Amino acid sequence: MIILQYLIDALSIGGLYALAALGIGLIFGIMRLINFAYGDLLMMGAYAMFMMAAAVWPITILGGVVVAILVALITERIAFRPLRTADPSVLLAASFAVSFFLQNFVLMIMGGRALGVDIVPALSLHLNWGEISVSLLNLFTIALSLILMIGLSLFLNRTQMGVNMRAASEDVRMARMMGVRVNLVIATAFAISGLLAGAAAIVVLGKTGLVLPAMGLRLTLVAFVATVVGGMGSLTGAVIGGYAVGILEVVLGGLLPLALLPYREAFIFTVVLLFLMYRPGGIIKVATLEERV
Repeated sequence: MIILQYLIDALSIGGLYALAALGIGLIFGIMRLINFAYGDLLMMGAYAMFMMAAAVWPITILGGVVVAILVALITERIAFRPLRTADPSVLLAASFAVSFFLQNFVLMIMGGRALGVDIVPALSLHLNWGEISVSLLNLFTIALSLILMIGLSLFLNRTQMGVNMRAASEDVRMARMMGVRVNLVIATAFAISGLLAGAAAIVVLGKTGLVLPAMGLRLTLVAFVATVVGGMGSLTGAVIGGYAVGILEVVLGGLLPLALLPYREAFIFTVVLLFLMYRPGGIIKVATLEERV
């Protein structure tokens, strides 16, 4: 029974990490851009939910997700599109600049103090089966992550835009010569990334009940690690990496003595480092990782 408890926790945490890793991996696959402003999309969506918390919860959630998508599209159009042909290091620096701008923008308007919000109170309830106590939030996270991952898979494989995105991830220049509207493809990828960030914001708010300017930083770092572990450029690898890091976090949480629990993340990154020393390409190696666009 305890194993089942750990399994549910691992699937919940891993699902959150997988969603975030997909948001980062999707943009990297097309633009070769590691978007470190991804967590700030989550933050903007969370603040939107905070400001609309007085509305009924479906409107609150929908509004937050829409804001995350809009911010993703705006940053793509203003910050990344003009630099698309620049060196990857320039794009990376631009992502940091976008992150700092969004955080300081919120800091000026809302302040740096953590603000409490409970968008869906029912998610804090627990279901008890003998020795097992499962929160509705964990079940919701598992269901949400599976629905979004299946939906993304169907979109990429069964729609024309999905096929165009896959073609662009293989070779943007060739896709453009074949008539693919690359600007629209990249904007769609950013919109999907914003959608995944908005969904992650729901889970993070359910877990912490707090909004603050730097709330997306840790998830961005963990998602980046998960993407590297899974294999840069592979969406399947991003999902596997997210669940792998989530499972590792739960296992270490159960095995480490109380005195070492505060250092759990150090142990996680140590294990990840050792793994990458022996398999630097990640779990799923992408054959070609050439500079894009």
